[in-house]
Amino acid sequence: MKRVVIALAVFLASVSSMPRVAAQGTWTTLFDGKNGLKGWNAVGDANWEVVDGVVQATKGSAASYLVSQNTYTDFEIMLDFWVTPDANSGVFIRCTDPKMITAMNAYEVNIFDMRPDPTYRTGAIVNVAKPTSVVNTGNKWNTFDITAKGPKMTVVLNGMKIAEGENTMNPRGPFALQWGAGTVKFRNVRIRPL
Repeated sequence: MKRVVIALAVFLASVSSMPRVAAQGTWTTLFDGKNGLKGWNAVGDANWEVVDGVVQATKGSAASYLVSQNTYTDFEIMLDFWVTPDANSGVFIRCTDPKMITAMNAYEVNIFDMRPDPTYRTGAIVNVAKPTSVVNTGNKWNTFDITAKGPKMTVVLNGMKIAEGENTMNPRGPFALQWGAGTVKFRNVRIRPL
């Protein structure tokens, strides 16, 4: 019995001296298609509505957004999107002014297959990182996995890392879903802190 107690004490001492890894946050669903637009603020005049469990917009007079009510610093966002080929959309993260969102006061993860200057087309982090591949996302469901930790941002599109960059200009803020042109749909919007 004494040997068992000593062995247990040695084991516990070694475990307590091991470096601890902080647990990552749990996923929070911000849009599940069941609670309307609860938890979101609309900016602009796009016709955001929930149809068949999907939030969508098809028209407006200028770029419009659905802005999360909470602010985030380090996080991972996962969501599905569907757009027409002519769509101009995106996911804006760390919006420092949630009432006047631009690619200068937030980071825009672009959804814009037909962008006239393809430098920052779909998958790019506008003004930070160009996409490594050309992926056309029109007329099908696609998945974004966007991670922001400190200055580093990574975008995974349909399971493939498509952009990665660093910038310190916008350290925290809410995130936003954009309508700019065409038909834009989002579903399964989830976030977790890192």
